[in-house]
Amino acid sequence: MVKVNKIEIGDGSPLVLIAGPCVVENEKTTLKTAETIKTITEELGIPFIFKSSYKKANRTSIHSFSGIHFEKALKILEKVKKELCVPLLTDVHSEQEVEHVAHVADVLQIPAFLCRQTDLLVTAGKSGKVVNVKKGQFLAPQDMAHVIVKIETTKSKKILLTERGTTFGYHNLVVDMRSLQIMRSFGYPVIMDATHAVQLPSKGSESGGERQFIYALAKAAVAVGVDGLFLEVHPNPSLALSDAESQLPLDMLKKLLTTIKQIDEIVKNEN
Repeated sequence: MVKVNKIEIGDGSPLVLIAGPCVVENEKTTLKTAETIKTITEELGIPFIFKSSYKKANRTSIHSFSGIHFEKALKILEKVKKELCVPLLTDVHSEQEVEHVAHVADVLQIPAFLCRQTDLLVTAGKSGKVVNVKKGQFLAPQDMAHVIVKIETTKSKKILLTERGTTFGYHNLVVDMRSLQIMRSFGYPVIMDATHAVQLPSKGSESGGERQFIYALAKAAVAVGVDGLFLEVHPNPSLALSDAESQLPLDMLKKLLTTIKQIDEIVKNEN
């Protein structure tokens, strides 16, 4: 079990939601989305960790939106955390970013493309923060054992593992539900990222997506048994500056979470 502030993740604890816009576009959208998600999760009794990136360092095209100014974005995330009293998760992309971001974030996330970067993993582990590692699209779930060992060399046991799909041919991802069980066998909580898993990577000069499959993947993963659900959520995905085709519309979140909570309770009562 891993604790993020007062939220317990794993060991049969209720499913945790990690959710928010893909990237900080501006203060208004970020705060509005966080406030709405908090209201929904409080009503449903679902623990909530807010997620948004202060920048996107791995966009398909150099011309794609990668974020606003670093310090400004981080201050917006800090404002969300303080005003709404919610834990914060955000990505880190280099060892140099870790110390600065760790002053604000409760969970440092290692992006999928960087999940084998030893120095980054070790630096994140040394921060004392919870580290959420996205499984690379190019890795088998068994390979995450090596990622874990790298972080454990820092004496940290604050590790989360996230499934986000595996490369399947060109410009497509597939989720092997067996990977959730395999990664859980390593002794750390496992999260399902049901929005990045529906991406169509590098579709032209940007990534596409098939958001109509978010519900199916989310429900299937919770039925298999996961400790948390990761969703990128936006008030109007068609206007989103990043991952427009794979973010979940904010007005669809409550319906999904209502079903997810029921499935989670059934699975955990069986155990």
